[in-house]
Amino acid sequence: MWGALLGTAAAMLLGLLPDVAMAQWKWRDANGVTQYTDRPPPPGTPDSHILTRPAAARAPKVFSASAPTPASAPDAAKVSPPAKAGDPELEARRKRAEEQKAAERKAEEDKQAKVRSENCDRARSYERSLQSGQRIVRTNEKGEREVLDDNGRSEEMQRTRESIDSNCR
Repeated sequence: MWGALLGTAAAMLLGLLPDVAMAQWKWRDANGVTQYTDRPPPPGTPDSHILTRPAAARAPKVFSASAPTPASAPDAAKVSPPAKAGDPELEARRKRAEEQKAAERKAEEDKQAKVRSENCDRARSYERSLQSGQRIVRTNEKGEREVLDDNGRSEEMQRTRESIDSNCR
């Protein structure tokens, strides 16, 4: 019985309290009185008078290059001023980074071209050996030596031509 009575009393007290806890906006009006509302302050209210905003209304602060950033502002450490579009140091760093990436791509392409060239030379040499009719011996999966017959030679010739096609461009 006492539990139900206490629960009802607590509910009544909470209903009588102002909706301060539900307010999303906290700001000072022109008279300096702190207002708690669920709506934004009237237009023209300075940002310095807005004490609390809802999370969805928080916009990132952008500082202009001409206005100095106050050191006491809480967001000063989080937001840096935007870089100038014509900043020569930034442009030089960006250009060096692009040149370095291009040089790395070129080096990789040159490396791949050299490997393809070496593979092409090997494949052409092997093709000449296959066409010469000389005896070709290879090692099978068991580690035994076996001599290629005409059927094995034609299979090797086909694989060698595929290698030449892919590496000798």
